[in-house]
Amino acid sequence: MRTRTTTVTVTKGLVAALATLLLLSACTTSDEGRHGGAGPATPAPAQSGDPASDGYQGPRPQDQNLLAWTGDPNDAGHVTAQSAVGVGGRITLVRVVLRERITWSDIWLGLAGVDPNAQLSNCYLGVYDGSGTLRAATPDISSQLTGEAIAKPLALGKPFTAAPGTYFIALLLNGNWATNALTLKSTGAGISVNAGLAPPQLRYSTVLTGQTALPATVNLNEQSTGIINTGWGSQWYGIS
Repeated sequence: MRTRTTTVTVTKGLVAALATLLLLSACTTSDEGRHGGAGPATPAPAQSGDPASDGYQGPRPQDQNLLAWTGDPNDAGHVTAQSAVGVGGRITLVRVVLRERITWSDIWLGLAGVDPNAQLSNCYLGVYDGSGTLRAATPDISSQLTGEAIAKPLALGKPFTAAPGTYFIALLLNGNWATNALTLKSTGAGISVNAGLAPPQLRYSTVLTGQTALPATVNLNEQSTGIINTGWGSQWYGIS
């Protein structure tokens, strides 16, 4: 009797151990199935809005409720100034490349300093496309260049739809002002602003002289760097 009892007890123990092993094997197989095989589970994809998943590479115009800009305004710590004789009547062009279609309504200008005694007239901002055709322009902005020195939106006479591509923001100043009093915010890049570029794709340039209004077309092949290389260049602009 004693031998028979021992045998039954051992047999029951083996059965229990075998059942445990089968249970563990089933759990492991199920876990591997959920994760696509052995090894750690595949990490969940990054949530929408995660900078890493969105390819975030730095400040964007949308961070400041703008549609586009010539560069981060945080980097526009310099000012550019020229005499009325040097700048008056010239059309200054600043290139901007749009990556998506927008409705362009305003041009933001970084006004760094004003001359309260300036006598300005026939001052405009406008937008030329890559072929040199005027797409839109502001009314005369002379009075807005003698007010508060701040980044300010200057409305185009009529908003327009701008497809992706190359555009040139045009500034025309006329009148008399004290040199180094009427100043604009810029990057301070100086003579290097057009590195690697040539007309008609210069990033900063001037065309024509003696202008009192923005013409319907300009010849971008005539872009000049004459006064750009002496300090009048790299103005900051925003688009909204």
